[in-house]
Formats: sequence, C-alpha cells, structure tokens
Amino acid sequence: MLHFVPTPIGNLEDISLRSLALLATSQIVFCEDTRVSKRLINLLNDRNDIEFLEKEFISMHSHNEDKIISDLDPKLFEKDVVYLSDAGMPSISDPGCKLVSFAQLNDVAYEVLPGASASLLAYAASGFCNNQFLFFGFLPHKGKDRKDALDKALNSGFVTIIYESPHRVQKLVDELCKTVPTREVFLIKEATKLHEKKFKGSALLAKEWIESINTKGEWVVVLDAIVSELGVITIEDIISLELPKKQASKLIAKISGQSVKECYNQLLK
Repeated sequence: MLHFVPTPIGNLEDISLRSLALLATSQIVFCEDTRVSKRLINLLNDRNDIEFLEKEFISMHSHNEDKIISDLDPKLFEKDVVYLSDAGMPSISDPGCKLVSFAQLNDVAYEVLPGASASLLAYAASGFCNNQFLFFGFLPHKGKDRKDALDKALNSGFVTIIYESPHRVQKLVDELCKTVPTREVFLIKEATKLHEKKFKGSALLAKEWIESINTKGEWVVVLDAIVSELGVITIEDIISLELPKKQASKLIAKISGQSVKECYNQLLK
C-alpha cells in the first residue's frame, strides 16, 4: 500500500505517532531528496527510540517525476511504500500529486495522512477572520509573469496566501508598498522553528519591520482581502453597473488577473 506521509515543517515533535509507525515499517521511500529524508528518519529514530527497517530510497522531485512515474510497476505497491516531502504536506507546493493520480489510474490502494502545512498554519495565525481564502504558493520569480500573478493575488477578493524565499521576500514587500501600501498583511518566518518571527500590519510598516531583521529562512505572506461595506467586489458587481465595456474590462482585469484585452473580448461575447 502507498501512504503519503507529511513531515514536520520545523519542529520534529510535530510528527504524528501514526507517521512514525509507517516510517518505521515501510520498505520503500519515495522522497524529494534522499539525503534530507535519510537525515530526518535518523533524527526521528534517535529521538523516539524506534527501530526502523532497512529501506530503499527513491528520489522523485519536480525534475524527474514524470520519468519515475512512467517506469513504475503497480506491483511495487504490494510492499509498504511511503512518499515524503522534504517538509510539510505532499502535493502542496511539493511533488506528490502525480503519484496520487498514478495510484488512482492503476487501482493502487493509497492513503494521505493529515499533517503540518505552512499555508494553513499561517492562515490560522494571521487573525484574518474570513472563512474563504486562496493559496497561491510561490509566485513567478520575475517579469510580466510575476506582475500578473501578484496583481491577481492582490485583487482576488479573498484572503490570499503566498510562499516566498528569503532571497525575494524583501522584493515582495517592496512590490506591496508600491501597489497597496495600506493593505494589511501578515508575515511569518521559519514557522514552528526556534527563530520563528511574525508581523501583522500595513505593507508600509511591514517594509520597516523586514528591513530591521535577518530574512534568512522560509516565509509565508498572507494578504487581507479587499472588502467594501457591502462585501467582496465581484466581476458580477462590475457588470451590473452597465459601464462602458472598455472601462469595465479594465476593472475586471484588476480583479481576475487576466489581460484587459481578454476581459474586453469576453464582454463582447
């Protein structure tokens, strides 16, 4: 059987008893980085005094995932097999989804264990009391793709969660200051780890704060939604105003992240 086992995002004590039991008895381990997974299993072994069986480790990451899966024999999963992310939930900004699809298509029994996810932790810690949110993962690194993705995140109408690296978090905050300086944001660095840090306030204040600290570590940024007194502004609200199509398409582009031309053509239809 195949089990997808979430791993701690920082604090090793967050591993579940069930995850420990499966890691101990598994025969084959699919993982992003065999070095990271072997080190994690050794640490868990030392801390929990559990005897782990000898295992075969198979590296499966974003660059070789398709090749590995194309060569898989479903009979392999007659053994006890686990998939591990380097940290957090498989398939959430990590490989794993294609292996789930393989299991579904080949009638391989599988189960996903619940566990830590930096996105949900950050949302819960943000204090933005909205039952709906969007998860954007990592934005493109640069250029028009990044600008378009950020515009879409900022104008989604929902609380939005973004992952960012230590090398680009300053850039992201600078971009927020230029476009939405008063938007309330929540930032958390190194969640669950020894040097965890949190901040909540306007984008302008976030810029002052982040310039005063060491940005090394993994970041999650949560953007508050734009909400009017009547609620979230939707595309339907804009259409109902019966504005000129060019003006309406510009507003819809801001909310949807699509180009003005795409929105205009859709309105013509």
